[in-house]
Amino acid sequence: MHSVKKAVILLGGLGTRFLPVTKAVPKEMIPIIDKPVFHYLIEEAIASGMKEIILVTSPEKKKLIQKYLEPSSKLEKFLRKRKREHLIKDLPIFPKDVSLKICLQRRPLGDGHAILQAKNLIGNEAFGLFFGDDIIDSETPALLQLSEIYEKYRSPILALEKVPESRLHLFGVVKIERTASRLSKIRGIVEKPLSGEAPSDLAIVGRYVLSPEIFDVLGGMKPGPRKEIILADALQVMVKKGKPIYGLEYKGNWLSCGDKLGFLKTTVLFGMKDGKLNKEFKGFLKGLKF
Repeated sequence: MHSVKKAVILLGGLGTRFLPVTKAVPKEMIPIIDKPVFHYLIEEAIASGMKEIILVTSPEKKKLIQKYLEPSSKLEKFLRKRKREHLIKDLPIFPKDVSLKICLQRRPLGDGHAILQAKNLIGNEAFGLFFGDDIIDSETPALLQLSEIYEKYRSPILALEKVPESRLHLFGVVKIERTASRLSKIRGIVEKPLSGEAPSDLAIVGRYVLSPEIFDVLGGMKPGPRKEIILADALQVMVKKGKPIYGLEYKGNWLSCGDKLGFLKTTVLFGMKDGKLNKEFKGFLKGLKF
């Protein structure tokens, strides 16, 4: 049995890349087919054995996210009355032994600051971390792949993905020392490197398992040039102090939903995989003429 039982999902940000809709609707509520991205992340967390899932969001988004997660007896009663009980199973109903909690980041001061808001709920335990824009489509849940590595090494573990050189400037990129076919020890992290300055072709994807000492490191940091506390900077501090940190080139398909193109690609992929939609949707795509 794995010791990692808690997970944090970061749902901050203003969603400026999705304007104008995010002027009225939080980016987190825009659906991939019929579910928001964070629903897919909750499902991955549960499939990875998490028993307590903490969503970190802003006060403005809390009510909408809470309303989505809470049961609706009124809606269920309506569906039964209309003889549409089969739709009830599609509602966000999660196992009773899984606890879902929301905590607030009252000011947008960076992903590291958002993680700190969950400190009291996590306590002195290792935990999984999701960035809210990243879905990983995989046979074995990505977080489970990471937590299995954590059980062996008892050190922070990051998900890594090979990225074309032309896109490395968009991500945190790692310097590595290879220890196994898909596992490496992290020797450095460069956040959004300039052209030609990336230490490898491996970018950090929004999946981590972190040890509780990350809270002490983040808590001792001052905001950087962007007036934010950044997780990548905290991990770099740990690397410099000699703390072992590992990176895993996980098995799966990284679907970044943080911009319009990525969101469209993910929607198309999920439409192709949907058993109720795929046949007609494939026919529609084949018939498109440009």
